[in-house]
Amino acid sequence: MALENWNIDVVHSTVGFTVRHLMVSKVHGLFTKWSGTFAFDEANLAASHVEVSIDVASVDTRDTQRDGHLRTGDFFEADKFPQMTFKSTKVEGARNQFKVTGDLTLRGVTKPVVLDVEYSGRAKHPQMGERAGFSAHATIQRKDFGVNYNQVLEAGGLALSEKVDINIEVEATKAA
Repeated sequence: MALENWNIDVVHSTVGFTVRHLMVSKVHGLFTKWSGTFAFDEANLAASHVEVSIDVASVDTRDTQRDGHLRTGDFFEADKFPQMTFKSTKVEGARNQFKVTGDLTLRGVTKPVVLDVEYSGRAKHPQMGERAGFSAHATIQRKDFGVNYNQVLEAGGLALSEKVDINIEVEATKAA
């Protein structure tokens, strides 16, 4: 295998997140507008790389009031920082389970993040061409990116967890 370029099929892919709410449940959300490309070499993972750009105003938690609050300065500050980006700096590990280290930029703050990635393999579709699938997970601390909003609960504890789990499912099309 050699380094191959791929385009992320956002119709068949998701960038989602989960955050603990009121210490008793988790709120799930996703971003509906994003794009990305990557180059992947199954035989030489170190040569692989990825870039993704996410429109933070496209956040969707299935509650319009909460989504509106997430777009404000308390959270994403979408008017001032409309894009969240990830650009890989290193790929290492085994062919089917590997780590992608990269720079995540959110609210103008850039921090290194490590994605744990599972490669699902490849398939050819008669109309959609050659496809590849990946699942990725990372956990970030939202305060690292200047997202400090919270409320102290009457019984103690915080309304929102400081950690955010990021879950990504990617189906990609081999670039022509």
